[in-house]
Amino acid sequence: MSLGRRGVVLSLGALVSLLLAAPVSAQPAPGVPSGSSDPAAPVEQAPPSDRPLEGANDWSCKPSPEHPRPVVLVHGTWVGMTETWDELAPELAAEGYCVFALEYGRPANPNDGNALGLLGGADIAESAHQLAGFVDQVREATGSPQVDIVGHSLGGTLSRQYLRFEGGADLLDPTKNKVHRLITLGATNHGTSFGDVQALGGLAQALGVPVTPLFGMTVGPSYVQQMAGSPFLHVLNAGGDTDPGVAYTVVASRNDTVSTPPENTFLTAGPGAMVDNLWIQDGCDSNTTTHDQLTTDPRAKHIVQTALDPTYGERVPAPCPAG
Repeated sequence: MSLGRRGVVLSLGALVSLLLAAPVSAQPAPGVPSGSSDPAAPVEQAPPSDRPLEGANDWSCKPSPEHPRPVVLVHGTWVGMTETWDELAPELAAEGYCVFALEYGRPANPNDGNALGLLGGADIAESAHQLAGFVDQVREATGSPQVDIVGHSLGGTLSRQYLRFEGGADLLDPTKNKVHRLITLGATNHGTSFGDVQALGGLAQALGVPVTPLFGMTVGPSYVQQMAGSPFLHVLNAGGDTDPGVAYTVVASRNDTVSTPPENTFLTAGPGAMVDNLWIQDGCDSNTTTHDQLTTDPRAKHIVQTALDPTYGERVPAPCPAG
């Protein structure tokens, strides 16, 4: 889905949100097959984009001593991996990383909702199960016990669901964590109002419109689950924001009008975890990056590269303003 098409879908979401109820409980998600046991075959996921993602999903790639962990890229709501990572994936590959990306979140049948068939629209717990299977295959194919994850928008929140509830982190023995570092870009970690959408939805519900099922049938449950105050986010964050043994880099933009208020993305470090909360405008007040641009803005990509490898920041100056 191109950036232009994403804008159309977001407009559609705003329109449908006139029929939106207040946040509803996340329902248990059905299991999602994790795919072939052959590590060279990606897990079962949503239908692929029309074009491949350059620099990603070379299942013969073996991590180097300089970059010992594969990088898994996780897109957000309603837009696929190619449109999200078409700049970052090849740039990471050029730095010598083994890069992998999946597409997720399109329900297997109409009864699950998401009549528009949008990527990232499915129940977040279901999508986290898909991510879990994908990461396991990446680890098996590369021989690496751990991966680093970069998640945009829902991709960051979904990755935290994977860490906590799908085996990405081991609470009893953090040395067995499958994830070393999680980098989130504009993630809906503590919920979003989607601008004024949530308020409009509350008004619609007050008027007696049966909007929750309508929304679920059209764009899928993940949109509502990401709203501030949703039961889904209450469960996700009930045990604290972080898991022991994981390093978090959390990036926000003051110009984000999708994950709102943008500071809701920031995390508080719990025991055994490290968190670096960053505004993309830190040291670069002129940066005007929006929500969607967090995956392509040169300064944002510099933050990602430096979080993965601090020597990158020593070798390459951080750009300002955004190109």
